[in-house]
Amino acid sequence: ADACVIEIDGGEDHSLRFSRGSATTNTSATSLSLKISSHINGRIGSVTTTHLDDKTLETAQRRSEEIARLLPADPEYVSPLGPQHYENSIRYHDAPKLLQLDALVSHAQQAIEQGQLMNVETYGCINGARRFDALATSNGLFSFERRSEIDLSVTARTQKDNWSGWAGAHEFFAPRLNSTQIALAACKKAAASAAPKDLEPGSYTVILEPDATAELAFWLMSAMDARAADEGRSFYARPGGGSRIGEQLFDEKLTIRVSPGDSLAPESSAGYEGVPHRSRDFIKNGVLSALYRSRAWAHKTNAEPIPFARNFIVEGGPTSLEEMIRATKRGVLITRLWYTNLLEPRALLLTGLTRDGNFLIENGRLTAPASNMRFNQSLGKLFARIEALSPTQRTWRAVGAGASAAPALLVKDFVFSSQSSGI
Repeated sequence: ADACVIEIDGGEDHSLRFSRGSATTNTSATSLSLKISSHINGRIGSVTTTHLDDKTLETAQRRSEEIARLLPADPEYVSPLGPQHYENSIRYHDAPKLLQLDALVSHAQQAIEQGQLMNVETYGCINGARRFDALATSNGLFSFERRSEIDLSVTARTQKDNWSGWAGAHEFFAPRLNSTQIALAACKKAAASAAPKDLEPGSYTVILEPDATAELAFWLMSAMDARAADEGRSFYARPGGGSRIGEQLFDEKLTIRVSPGDSLAPESSAGYEGVPHRSRDFIKNGVLSALYRSRAWAHKTNAEPIPFARNFIVEGGPTSLEEMIRATKRGVLITRLWYTNLLEPRALLLTGLTRDGNFLIENGRLTAPASNMRFNQSLGKLFARIEALSPTQRTWRAVGAGASAAPALLVKDFVFSSQSSGI
């Protein structure tokens, strides 16, 4: 072959699910896979195997070359990267016992006991993992990273099963996970005594708690593809051609950045194809500062390749969540969002549901639970009219995985399109 790329990844994962006072399932698994990609005359053939004996590896190598020869040439082919300099990203805590089942049981027990104290049922899942990724090319690149992860999600429901609350957290360092605090937050939301109120669809002032803010920011970030913008298929496309980099698209209070060295939500050192992640602002004081750019598109446009980031930080502000509530005459406090999807990428129109803890705000006070609602909201409009931000905190985020840090966000004219009867 003209060139070769080897990727190896693996690790160990442990998980425990619990429901109504006891564990329900637990798993432990290890994994290891190797992918070999052979490059021949602008063609790439790849084979993945989970066996690392010499015979299997030789067979995989030969098969990858056979596949490459059978494929048509890729007009956007770029050869593998050579040596790179990577920023240091610390995402591994060398304490494997804190991620295994015995340790996970103690976290689940905290959630169960908290629910019993507050007379609500608790349900949830806790996961612990150690993983690694390695990449090498025949052109001289080598990268190796490992990470440890622990995450806990707790849902609490009333004994009548007519209301729920939720809280969760994800950490790279297991000692930072405070399961008691997480469980208490979920149980407090679920223990509301008033009956949930049905709100009419329409525009509302809302306070998005940090996990809800992070989910919206993920969709904002995931749309930042330079090629889609340059080709006019994106919210970030400039009318007449090109991207809107350098334009004020959002409220000046909005800054979203990515950094391998960040203490709250560090990105990995190496991105797709080994392109280094660099500390950078994607949005700075509302101005679009950067877009993701594949190596192929970067080569075609004579620009810097920028890898997609799974981990990001939304910069916060000085206003506490309590101050936001006191400043709201009538609105809704949203704990988290669920089943979010883009309806129209060029308008950044997002739909989804609220879940596990809406509360009606009247005259600066939480007065009653509010039933769940479906929303249809333009993210461009939402992030262009930010009223206030709280300090940033690490969040739990399922969409897109990865790690994020975000503030609570106060915004007006959030559009609820219909009621949702689910808890």
